[in-house]
Amino acid sequence: MTTTPLPIETARAEDFDEMGRFLNFLFHHSLEPEAHETERAIFEPERALVVRDGAELVGTAAAFTRELGIPGSAVPAAHVSMVGVAPTHRRRGLLTALMRRQLREIHEARREPVAVLWASEGRIYPRFGYGLAAQRLQITGDTNELRLPPPTADEGRLRLDRPAARRADLARVYDQVRAGRPGWSARDDRWWRYVLVDPEAQRGGATERRVVLHEGPDGIDGYGLFRTKADWDGAGPKSLTSVDEVVTSSAAGYRAIWRMLLSIDLTRQVSFLRAAVDEPLLRLVDEPRRLGPRLVDALWVRVVDVPAALAARRYATDIDMVVEVTDSLLPENTGRWRLQGGPKTASCVPATGPADLACDVSCLGELFLGGATPTALADTGRLRELRPGALATADPAVTWHRAPSALEIF
Repeated sequence: MTTTPLPIETARAEDFDEMGRFLNFLFHHSLEPEAHETERAIFEPERALVVRDGAELVGTAAAFTRELGIPGSAVPAAHVSMVGVAPTHRRRGLLTALMRRQLREIHEARREPVAVLWASEGRIYPRFGYGLAAQRLQITGDTNELRLPPPTADEGRLRLDRPAARRADLARVYDQVRAGRPGWSARDDRWWRYVLVDPEAQRGGATERRVVLHEGPDGIDGYGLFRTKADWDGAGPKSLTSVDEVVTSSAAGYRAIWRMLLSIDLTRQVSFLRAAVDEPLLRLVDEPRRLGPRLVDALWVRVVDVPAALAARRYATDIDMVVEVTDSLLPENTGRWRLQGGPKTASCVPATGPADLACDVSCLGELFLGGATPTALADTGRLRELRPGALATADPAVTWHRAPSALEIF
């Protein structure tokens, strides 16, 4: 094995199969042909980086071109994925080189002011300026101990179907709800195929995925994607309902869908691993402790272009302050920036006056989707209040009325 630096190259379309085998090995999966072909359709070779040691692939990183929902708006965001280094080449700086190269390319392209990813391990990405922007709840509940309020007259009608047959309905409802939810990514036809692909080898012994649709006065206004897994013991059935997504534009639809999901015959358990922090289900059931909610990380955001990113989102209350930012990897972001904004518009330009707040770029990532407060970051010592009262002004402006969440792992 050579000890000289290894070059980073832009991938070619024909590298996809090799990258798939490489990443499945790193993440301890078997390559599944149906899913692999679906992923081929979303692969962007011009946005993928590869490292080779001779002919051997030893490192990869890639990004997808998508739009990300943010407070009050949406923004083009580099969706980072396919990151890995061979176990034979760890501790040689390959990951650092890949992430630095990727961030520099995103910044210089000037199309996407932020990058976003799911982290396999939380300790990896803060050193590249990523901040934990959205958390999620993992729900694993005992349905025998859960009750919802009685049905009301406005709860409409439910229908069961195969998801692929109702993709147009799902896309319409998703786009309607996504407009108000920070953290949700746009889905075109390629991405809907990716979300709905359901190879038997990846079901873990469960059934194929099904969809329950809610029909209200104006037609389909909600859906839930789920599957079940049979299980029995000496006392009888204890099957599992595994929920992937519940997306509705009406409270009535939400209640009706969850009432069905929690009462499927022969099931005694429910899991929903990507629930929002403000998931209404916790306020609906009579004993929320039985949902067993566990708070974990979801989306990590890296602000790549500070003025463009801060001007792209909206603010719940009026704000006018100067933020001093440090960024060791993209020094163009380092400096003082005057942020002016409110519910309808925002701007961010270089500033010469004294700063009100100071932080590094990873703090901006944590604040970007509205899921954290400046005061919480100040309590850790990572953000500093330089003008008394600045935190009290910043907190209500930066947070948002909907918690950020994420439904899919990309």
